[in-house]
Amino acid sequence: MTDFNTLALRPELLETVAAQGYDTLTPVQARAIPPILAGADVRAEAATGSGKTAAFGLGLLNTLDATQGAWQALVLCPTRELADQVAQALRALAAAIPNVKLALLCGGAPMRAQASALAQAPHIVVATPGRLLAHLRRGNLDAHALRTVVLDEADRMLDMGFIDDIRAILSFLPEPRQTLLFSATWPADIERLSGQLQNAPVEIRVANGAESAPRISQVFHQVEPRQKMDVLARLLLDPKLDNVAQTLVFCNKKIDVDAVCAELTRRGFSALALHGDREQYERDEVLLRFAQGSAAVLVATDVAARGLDIADLAQVISYDPAANVETHTHRIGRTGRAGRSGRAICLCTPRETHRAEQIAVHFGFRLAWARLPGETRTRPTPPPMTTLMIRGGKRDKLRPGDILGALTGEGGLAGSQVGRIDLTPVRAYVAVARETRGAAIERIKRDGIKGRRFRISALDG
Repeated sequence: MTDFNTLALRPELLETVAAQGYDTLTPVQARAIPPILAGADVRAEAATGSGKTAAFGLGLLNTLDATQGAWQALVLCPTRELADQVAQALRALAAAIPNVKLALLCGGAPMRAQASALAQAPHIVVATPGRLLAHLRRGNLDAHALRTVVLDEADRMLDMGFIDDIRAILSFLPEPRQTLLFSATWPADIERLSGQLQNAPVEIRVANGAESAPRISQVFHQVEPRQKMDVLARLLLDPKLDNVAQTLVFCNKKIDVDAVCAELTRRGFSALALHGDREQYERDEVLLRFAQGSAAVLVATDVAARGLDIADLAQVISYDPAANVETHTHRIGRTGRAGRSGRAICLCTPRETHRAEQIAVHFGFRLAWARLPGETRTRPTPPPMTTLMIRGGKRDKLRPGDILGALTGEGGLAGSQVGRIDLTPVRAYVAVARETRGAAIERIKRDGIKGRRFRISALDG
């Protein structure tokens, strides 16, 4: 079974997957969607980028009754960033089904506004555990019609200490229900959680098998601690990687994220830092800029990077080896997505060699230390795009097409010079080819958008 048309999906969903260019089922989709459609509980070990969101999204949308004004499906995510991406994906999949309502419940947004949205009886709720539990305890949700619960990246939720919140949430929800559990790794804690929450689940494991092995090349370098920064810069300047537009660098500590990012910036790299001590709006903006291709390097902690979704990210580097194999699996799962190839590099000091050996044993290869590149470029290559921020958004009735039209109208930019456009309630972010930055800013300042003037600036200074 490799074709979406072989699935017992409602016509609206088949229309949507065709319109979005999906043609072949990924392994996790081929194995998970049929039992989900049959109403079975499913627990799946599925790496990030394996197509799991579409797997559970199509499943829960297939049985959704949009004519019934009631909450019918819940998706729990470990982070706000991931929850936002899941919500966007579900909205896109539901595009051909009239009147589907979805609510996003995460920390960092006003409770009152979220409660108002819940009063409209959304069919689907995508949430982080803490915020959802707060609404349940306040009586803001009626769960009598709930049929499907999805725990996405369940291993990460356990790592972040959400197990008590998850149990408390489920105590508010009716039974029987369908429970779908997706996890990039399968430690004993996940096995126990599945046993407690699920009824005879169908077990699917595709994350670390042959499907993913050929896509991701794992490279290990042994370095002295004082050499790490120089080695990182040398790897980023490798001329063999001229086709690698962006790199994600992992550090184990927040203080190291800031230090590495600052040093890379000093050396001329376009680098951004991401960790939990940053304000939420700062984290959102950093993720958005990297997703839009306007920064070459993102330096992040593991938890902060969970919300990142870059389909064609070709390279990740562990500046510090991950604390365990499960975390390493999450790191390398950022690359090699959707059948693409990727490279995962790990820097190890002599005292950290045992971590590299544990990884090699887990993935079934013999550990070999790689040589550093010989010749390197003399200076970093700037990212191809620049992100422009427009001080107007959804509340101003702006749409991506309005911004694209304002930039590409008569005498304006070519359509190929405008990239991704993201809208928030009060801001719009648009990626433009770096060489067109000045012209794009001047055009919006001079001509406005739909006859209205908006302030605009470049986020890279």
